[in-house]
Amino acid sequence: MKSGNVYDFRVEPQDVDFTLRATLASMCNNVLNIAGIDAQRNGFGVDALMKNNCSWVLSRMAAEFDCLPVQFTEYSIRTWVNYDGRVLSSRNFEITDREGRVFGRVVTQWAMINFQTRRPVDLNELAEDYTSVLSDEASPCERPRKLHAVEAVESFEHRIVYSDIDFNRHVNTMRYMDLMVDMLPIETFAEPHSVRLDFHFVKESVYGQTLTVGFRPQGDTSLFEIKSDDGAIVCRAAFEWK
Repeated sequence: MKSGNVYDFRVEPQDVDFTLRATLASMCNNVLNIAGIDAQRNGFGVDALMKNNCSWVLSRMAAEFDCLPVQFTEYSIRTWVNYDGRVLSSRNFEITDREGRVFGRVVTQWAMINFQTRRPVDLNELAEDYTSVLSDEASPCERPRKLHAVEAVESFEHRIVYSDIDFNRHVNTMRYMDLMVDMLPIETFAEPHSVRLDFHFVKESVYGQTLTVGFRPQGDTSLFEIKSDDGAIVCRAAFEWK
């Protein structure tokens, strides 16, 4: 039996690029928004956590898209939570068209941090409203892969500004994706592809810092590494085009 909750969407004009297909960022953004909405629905959303000076932070993400839906396509996202251990919790997503065909699968791994210490919270200490929604259903695709250092062949700098940061006062996850895809030739998106995305968010970056975005093509894979101005790794990603 399938678990979790289902949320309905439609590809709106603001979600598409010049091909009239949904962008990777818009699809992933809806997935992450559903993570917040579903957590709130079940009693452990950011609004409840902030009362105890805590919040969820995305640690890793893997996403597979067999295709990207065209403008005005209706689709659904089903989400459920697995237990990973004391520090990480896996939230899973299955994206289905109106005919019931699955065309997207996502696994996200989250840590809860304390705003004062900036350290992870032991998930075993959470209230029953969290543990009661944990499912035994398997993740829909391979969990996020380990990503290695990238020897960039191209790079550019980006100073973090107001529009980059979110309610946690650090750079929004999808902003990292925007910086990465902007390094790819536009021809990459001219024809439909299936793709797997792997992200590893290593360290937060904040307003006023300068990021260096590095890129290296490797066969059918685009490798990225983002560093802050102190040289620390902020984020790594791999886009595998199929």
